[in-house]
Amino acid sequence: MIAHLRGRLFSKSPNQAVVECGGVGYDVTISVTTFSALPVEGAEVSLFVHTHVREEMIALFGFAETQEKRLFEKLLTITGIGPKLAITVLSGIAAERLVMAIRGQDHATLTRIPGIGKKTAERVVLELKDKLDDMATAPVVGGAHLGAAGDDALSALVNLGYVRPVAERAIAAAVEKQPDVAEDFDRLFRAAMAAIR
Repeated sequence: MIAHLRGRLFSKSPNQAVVECGGVGYDVTISVTTFSALPVEGAEVSLFVHTHVREEMIALFGFAETQEKRLFEKLLTITGIGPKLAITVLSGIAAERLVMAIRGQDHATLTRIPGIGKKTAERVVLELKDKLDDMATAPVVGGAHLGAAGDDALSALVNLGYVRPVAERAIAAAVEKQPDVAEDFDRLFRAAMAAIR
């Protein structure tokens, strides 16, 4: 099984990357989070890989971080969640926020993820809430979790093309400067944009 790839990033799109290793191009399905972490095309890239084998095909799923890969594999253990839905889940919510939602039995947050209905959210919580103890949770700013507004602002900044670490620092700076914006997406997003500039 392929567990890791390192080579030249031949091409990338929000859900796919082609990594050239020794003259062979590996087609890897990726999440939006991993896409945001990828370097420019032509640069060297390193991905942790889950190899999914079915009767008719072998599919590779790539992740920039080991935690995202482990979370993907835990999602696969749940009845009704296949690799495509698992990658959609990880594209719809940051891994840290997903861990927090599962541990906190936050069904409302889970059902906002595309492809996750009420019953699936309940299954995810039931089957995984006690199996994520070794996983880190969401970034903390000033001793408090960023919360839903922070996650939404982070997602919006990443969708605008800012790399995740830059977006996270901007949100942290905005909250540090004006703690009262932390719960208001609109104000937090504007303050984070100002911090980036």
